[in-house]
Amino acid sequence: GRIMFPLADIRGRVLGFGARAMREDQRPKYLNTADNAIYHKGSHLFGAHLARAHAARAGEVILCEGYTDTVALHQAGMRNAVGLMGTALTDEQVAELARMAHTVLLALDADSAGQEAMLRSARVAAKRRLELRVVELPEGTDPAELIRRHGSEAMARAVEEAVAFIRFQVERVLQDGDDSSAEGRDRMLEELRPLFAELPESATRMELTRLVSNRLALPDRIAEKALSAGGGGSGARPGVRAAVRPAAAGEGRPPMSAPAADAPQQEGPAGDLQAREETERAFLALCIASPQEGAGLLEAMDLEQHFASPLVRRAAARLRAGGLADPIKDPPGAVALEDDPQLKELLAELIVGAGREHPDRAMLEVQRLQLELAGVEREIQRARGSGGGEVSRLARRKAEIKHEFDQANERVLEESGNSTG
Repeated sequence: GRIMFPLADIRGRVLGFGARAMREDQRPKYLNTADNAIYHKGSHLFGAHLARAHAARAGEVILCEGYTDTVALHQAGMRNAVGLMGTALTDEQVAELARMAHTVLLALDADSAGQEAMLRSARVAAKRRLELRVVELPEGTDPAELIRRHGSEAMARAVEEAVAFIRFQVERVLQDGDDSSAEGRDRMLEELRPLFAELPESATRMELTRLVSNRLALPDRIAEKALSAGGGGSGARPGVRAAVRPAAAGEGRPPMSAPAADAPQQEGPAGDLQAREETERAFLALCIASPQEGAGLLEAMDLEQHFASPLVRRAAARLRAGGLADPIKDPPGAVALEDDPQLKELLAELIVGAGREHPDRAMLEVQRLQLELAGVEREIQRARGSGGGEVSRLARRKAEIKHEFDQANERVLEESGNSTG
């Protein structure tokens, strides 16, 4: 009462059998030849003797999970397919794959078990320097089911559109992560950082950085810093959390974690000061990238209130005076940059950062509101320190800005989702 699959070695010699149940209530579902002196399950791939020549010609081999997937792929014309036979990928199987082709296309089931199998396969395959790509299947399907439901053309298209394994890993973290809170975004960045540590400077790295920055509503420059190998193991780079998610009104805490949760922002730890400066710099870089919108926003801002860093405040004043089109050029009446090397260096950094941005009015508004929130928070701290009666009014103002910020941030997230999905 079972379907019998002959299991052969690379030369086509039958060494054992796999038997699949034909009834739903039949147990076990698979009954295989036990390991013995001749047959070792972890040393072979189902269909390898049939797929070998086709894989060599194609330069790639398709790896799926079981017998029926392999048979279905061969019937659909994809003769370079082999099966894992329900086991985790072993060193011996990786060696077999490496002899067949340099590129392995992982067409494993589109469920959590299949995705975990991909991750395990990648760790083993890394030893052989195989190029791994992922065949993305509709949720809840396997190759055989996709072919049965939608035809061989659908499977062939999925194989043709296979993505690099690193992209699959990044997209998996972004899909499974919680981006509704600063802590959730920090955890996503922590998961992503080891992946980016293996990526050299390349078009792939730039593309994946943009993918992360769009999903987390971060400027590209800050996303790159947060994803760099030196980002640290306990959280994102300074400025990442502050750039996209401030403390809620009334929470009374700085954007980044600090030794004292209610420490005043103006006199907080160096990391918090650096976080605010990163946010201010990111805003000015976006202004340079979008000079028309940036000029209007800078003109309406109170630089003393919105910029805590004296150096960044000087840069903002210079840009507002007409330097957005050419930040290095001295505006009329301004101090020559040659006499202010710190400001010159900062403006050069901002120009480089602006070159990595794409004009984005919505993100510019998010950053402006972030600065306004920080400014109101500083006013609240000063009012508390002086014992003035302005705290209640400022707290209401902070709540209003926070509401505006949340709405603007939500729009950015929606636009990012539309553009990437």
